[in-house]
Amino acid sequence: MTTFDTADDLSVRKQTIARHFANASDYDQHASIQQTVCQYLLDSIAHTKQSSVLEVGAGTGQMTRLLADHIQGQYWLINELCSEQTATLQSILPTAEIIIGDAETIDLAENHSLIVSANAVQWFDNPLSFVTQSAQRLQSGGQLVFSTFTPNNFLQIKTLTGQGLHYPDIDEWQLALDSAGFENIELLIRRFDLPFPTPYAILKHMKLTGVSTNQTQVKSEDTQTFVWTKSRLQQFESDYWQHFSEVDETGQLMVNLTYEVLIISAFKP
Repeated sequence: MTTFDTADDLSVRKQTIARHFANASDYDQHASIQQTVCQYLLDSIAHTKQSSVLEVGAGTGQMTRLLADHIQGQYWLINELCSEQTATLQSILPTAEIIIGDAETIDLAENHSLIVSANAVQWFDNPLSFVTQSAQRLQSGGQLVFSTFTPNNFLQIKTLTGQGLHYPDIDEWQLALDSAGFENIELLIRRFDLPFPTPYAILKHMKLTGVSTNQTQVKSEDTQTFVWTKSRLQQFESDYWQHFSEVDETGQLMVNLTYEVLIISAFKP
């Protein structure tokens, strides 16, 4: 199917995000939490037969594979920010139309019976706008199913560095869904504490899953780039051990990284 490449139209920030994920070649190997979230989303889909499915921010195709295996769609439209993922996504769903570009600014058609987005909306400049856009893109009776993260996501990193994305809280999402006219709204929070042997291993894990700790949050008034120096890294490791370490069941000292996921399902009346 036709592939539209609008990567040249990306903002500087979106180009940076695309570059981080393009370089995360081992994403699937390290993104176990994200895969679990995809299964939650699949379980939230009300109907296995769909007239038109739109997936936003497909990435490496973790969610796309589940959709291809379990959902019967007459028409598929798959959106992704990174052009490097085109061949992978097309191989998963050969009949799908793939659109590469910024989901906040490009035309992703209307009258879909199902809109799905896994672990992508938090990268939007305005995450809550996804709800309004989805209301416009869905047909009557259509379902919106997506995941994002709560303000507690990566709380250890935020506490120690002050860096991270701005995540709307559950009340903001509820208000956005209500305001857009959605019904049968379900919001579910799931927390995962992922163990690591060292704080440095956490930073490596984040890089391998496309997350940069050098990027200030979207709504920060201070736009200065956070830069790791040797002394800053040493202080980070020391503080992480001091504040966020615990002993596991084998008696080994370890540190956790918190993922807190918000699963959302809603229907357009």
